[in-house]
Amino acid sequence: MNIVMLTNTYTPHVGGVARSVEAFTAEYRRRGHRVLVVAPEFASQPQDETDVVRIPAIQNFNGSDFSAVLPVSGLLTEALDAFRPDLVHSHHPYLLGMTALRVARYRKLPLVFTHHTLYEQYTHYVPGDSPGFRRFVIELATRYANLCDQVFAPSESIAALLRERGVEAPVAVVPTGVNVERFARGDGPGFRRRMGIPGNAFVAGHLGRLAPEKNLVFLAEAVVSFLKTAPRAHFLLVGKGSSEADMRAIFERAGLSERMHVAGNLEPPQLADAYHAMDVFVFASKSETQGMVLTEAMAACVPVVGLDAPGVREVVKDRRNGRLLHEETAEAFASALQWVAGLPCPKRQELKQCARATAEDFSMPCSADTALACYEVLRARTLADRTAEDAQWERVLHLIKAEWDILKGLADAAGAVFGGSQPQDGGLR
Repeated sequence: MNIVMLTNTYTPHVGGVARSVEAFTAEYRRRGHRVLVVAPEFASQPQDETDVVRIPAIQNFNGSDFSAVLPVSGLLTEALDAFRPDLVHSHHPYLLGMTALRVARYRKLPLVFTHHTLYEQYTHYVPGDSPGFRRFVIELATRYANLCDQVFAPSESIAALLRERGVEAPVAVVPTGVNVERFARGDGPGFRRRMGIPGNAFVAGHLGRLAPEKNLVFLAEAVVSFLKTAPRAHFLLVGKGSSEADMRAIFERAGLSERMHVAGNLEPPQLADAYHAMDVFVFASKSETQGMVLTEAMAACVPVVGLDAPGVREVVKDRRNGRLLHEETAEAFASALQWVAGLPCPKRQELKQCARATAEDFSMPCSADTALACYEVLRARTLADRTAEDAQWERVLHLIKAEWDILKGLADAAGAVFGGSQPQDGGLR
């Protein structure tokens, strides 16, 4: 099967969507499928990429680490003609997501959309952020999903939320699978030595993009509360982003800077080494659709302490593979870390083994099987409908209809929010 993936973020950008697209692409190719990735240009991107089309983009949009692409499908015509796609998979409703809709309609191909993100949690990156604008992006994402043939939700929580918001297209739960083998082995002691962490320390660790929507100020305050009660404990932070300075300031004010170790962005196999240097993974984000780092940590036999939220509650089972907290206070979080640190060795080993078993349930082969089965159903349906090659004028009509649907979706979303009708926002009014 020839699959086109259109995404606004891709390597070398560090983030969940980029890593998801990369992981599924690698698994599909391993199984013999061809995948063409359409993505924006990024600084320091690889020079030689196979089956990747880069679209000109504005770098570091509004001070973020994202690239803002221009949704110009005409740039892709030659590449798509040569690739002969069977299916189009969009990973965003905006920018290249709109290009994906145009391409699918013009070529009469099935369109799949993965709802990776709670977009209303990211509107602070756009000038003019407001409650009205947040409702607008919810409306727009919902209407985009209803223009697709199939929607993938990364977790049961998100699938339920999408249906509540008015998504009527078929929704399948397809989490991004973890490469269990990649994270099962790592040099934790060596990584600790390189970072200056004592070998006998109890290490609470976090890995990810260090951005405001990840609730990292709260996380830092909670970890500081724990460190004050545990002289042998240290904090390992992996990643980069604007929230790093705030986190460092919290540790500095508490006089604990020497027990905070910041590794920056890492590439495999250093990522696996970092996980294996941790005794517990800490996670406070409430903006996730799926916590990919949670299953990666568990593949390294690291239990997780996290707040109850979409994408977290599906993975973390309280007192079985970590702690799932319903109370968002630094005291409750610190107490959960004390619970993990105070477990006798046999009980902590049980926690670690249960974490590893959870990672197996979220393995990439399982997720790819689900996604490819959906692809095959859509492809068979499309082939059955295609009785003859479209005449050129008919294909142009499909493109015009796609443009009309895009404009109508924008107008309807704006009207629903600003014109007084009830927004389809799943109770976030």
